[in-house]
Formats: sequence, C-alpha cells, structure tokens
Amino acid sequence: MDQIEVPPYFLCPITLEIMKDPVTVSTGITYDRESIEQWLFSRNNSTCPVTKQVISDSELAPNITVRRLIQSWCVIHASHGIERYPTPKAPISKPELLKIFKDANSSQMQMKCLQRLKSIAFENETNKRCMEKAGTAEFLASSIVKKIMEKSSIEESEDLSELTSITDEALSILVHLQLSESSLNSLLKNNGDQFIESLLHIIQHGSYESRAYAVMLLKSMFEVVEDPIKLTILKPEFFIELVKILKDQISQKASKSSLKILTIVCPWGRNKFKAVEAGAVSSLIDLLLDTSDKRACEMMLMVLDFLCQCAEGRAELLKHSAGLAIVSKKILRVSQVASESGVRILHSISKFSATHGVLQEMLQIGAVTKLCLVLQVNCGTKTMQRAREILKSHARSWKSSPCVPMELIGSCPPRSSDGIRV
Repeated sequence: MDQIEVPPYFLCPITLEIMKDPVTVSTGITYDRESIEQWLFSRNNSTCPVTKQVISDSELAPNITVRRLIQSWCVIHASHGIERYPTPKAPISKPELLKIFKDANSSQMQMKCLQRLKSIAFENETNKRCMEKAGTAEFLASSIVKKIMEKSSIEESEDLSELTSITDEALSILVHLQLSESSLNSLLKNNGDQFIESLLHIIQHGSYESRAYAVMLLKSMFEVVEDPIKLTILKPEFFIELVKILKDQISQKASKSSLKILTIVCPWGRNKFKAVEAGAVSSLIDLLLDTSDKRACEMMLMVLDFLCQCAEGRAELLKHSAGLAIVSKKILRVSQVASESGVRILHSISKFSATHGVLQEMLQIGAVTKLCLVLQVNCGTKTMQRAREILKSHARSWKSSPCVPMELIGSCPPRSSDGIRV
C-alpha cells in the first residue's frame, strides 16, 4: 500500500489513516467515527480538532459519499492487497431501544434484554449517546431500585442469585455508559434518595465488582449535585461503607471514587462527624502510610483536612500513633496540593489542640523543621502564611529547635503561668 497514493480526503485528520466509517461533524469536517468519538466523548473535548471551532451538535452525520468512494477505491486496488471496508452498522435507534425496555418488563426476558443493552453499549460511542437520549439510564436505575426492593422482601432462605445478577448487569451498563452531566442530574432528580439507597445496599451486600461500580457511579452523581441539601441527609451507614471500601482496597478506581466522594460531602452539614464516627481518620492515616500514589495522597490529605476542622477529627488524628508524623512527612514530598492540605491540618491542630504533649511531639517528629522548610520554599502565599503563623504562635515552646527563626521567638505572645497567651 505504501506505493499507492491514497487520496488525502480518504484520511482521517486525527489518525491520518483511511476512514472505515466517515462521519461529518457540525463544523463540516469529516473524521473516522471511532477517532472523533474518542476525541469528543472519551477525552471530553468540545472543539473540532481541525478548525478549533466549538462543535455545537454532538450528532455525527454519516458521510455516505466519501464512504462509497473509499469502498470503490479499495475494490479497484484489490490486486495490491487492499481489502474493501464493509459498510458500517447503523447506530441503534430509539424505537429499537424502547422495544427492549418493553420486553424487559417480562421477568423471563429481563436478563436477556440487559445483555442485549450491554452488547449495544460496547459496540461504539454513538450507541452510548443514543441510549442516553432514549432514557436508558432512567430505565436501568428504575430496574435496580425495583430489584433491590424485591430482594428486601424475599426471605433470606430463598435464592437471590437471579435478582443479584440482574442488578449487577444493570449497574455495569450504567457505569460503562459514561453518562453526561445532564443525565446524572436527571438520575438524582427523578430517582433521588431511592436510587442512592439502592446503591448503598449494593455497596453493603454486593460482590467486589458491583461494590466498585456502585461507588464509581455515586462519585459521578455527587460531582454534579446542584442542591447541596441532598448531601446533608446522608446516613451514617453511608460513611461506614465508604470507609470499608477504602479498607478493602477493592480496586484503585473504587478507592479513589470513595475518596472523591468524601471530599465532596464532608464540607456539608454534620458529614464530618459522621465520617469521623465511621473510622475515616484512622483508616486514612493507615492508607497514607502505605501509598505512594500522588492523587490518592492528595485526596486523603484533603479529607483529613476537612475532618480536622472538628474537635472529634483532631482527637482521632492525635490518638493515632502515626497521625502527626505521616501528615508532616507528606508535606513537600508529594505535591503542592498535598503540602497545602498538610499545613492546614497542622494549623488546625496547633490552633485548637496544641497541648504541651502535642507541641513536643511536633518537635520530635520533625513537623517543626518541615514548617521551617515551607517558609523557604515556594508553596504558595497562604500556605507559607499558615506555616509562619504556627511557628510564631508556638515559637517559645520550640525555641530549642535551631531552625525556628529568632524573630519569630522574639515576637511570640507571652504566656501566663498556666500556659495561656496573654
């Protein structure tokens, strides 16, 4: 093929290879379907790769003329070993999907219909978008809620394997659809609390795979929540299960999804207290001791920062033998984001929980030295200000440390005989 000149308009502008399924976007440029779908949907781009203009309509129109020209050209050059590309299969239509939804009302047909939907979703990105527009997410969510309710009403002695298989299959499809923000919001509005309760049930009782899928879907949903009130009514059991996901280390994606959920929900209502009571602080410290993943470390420290904004969270961190030490260690070793969270945690401890024992521990484990280093490195203005404030507030207690600047010791507020600043 190297010796044959390929017409340039046969080539996809992204891959520079002959297009198997040419489609045209709203800007008028033609691409191979697989390449432009990956660009738009997997990589979440919204502009045309060639013109850089915003693609106003995500519909991909098949370019039948170019496809037929490519097929004819392939036939003409068959003697050179060039195979004709077959005519691509048309995307799934809404009437076809609605028929599948209707057939799924029959209990005997449910699993077969779900397997058909899964097969359709895995064919290409266009099918996923067609399924989303046809209401597949709402159908699957409703199916999950119904099956969880059925399971709750069945005697424990009865076989639940079929119901479990159906919910697992529906959940798997929902995750792989990679729903848009509008569809995720629609799930929250139309199914809301019932669907979240159903996902929590799966996290509590499901297999490792279904638990991972459930927490990943919850993460996607919570990322687009418009009404924060929804985040204030989460039950204590919700936090207990998130902590279990972290402890079990089902998968990296599941763990990061749990951490992301905690960063989203902890600032609201009494969620900080619920997370602390669920054992989040000690679990996060244990995980920090063993992980070297940058993003995971950042999120763990972010969650600990939120939890240390309440007295119960600070008490749990100080109770753990490695709490202060691991937070201090991660400062300046992971990223600027991690350093900012680490310094905020130390700031909360030094401001509200600074007993003589705590201050001596900070000196012994090197936290004071680390704070002095923060002043010498560009960690961001606010982070440096917090580090300086910590050192200034307790400079007299740490005057034996050679790294504490003398001007901070001299400017430290005097203390009364009982140790309180005056």
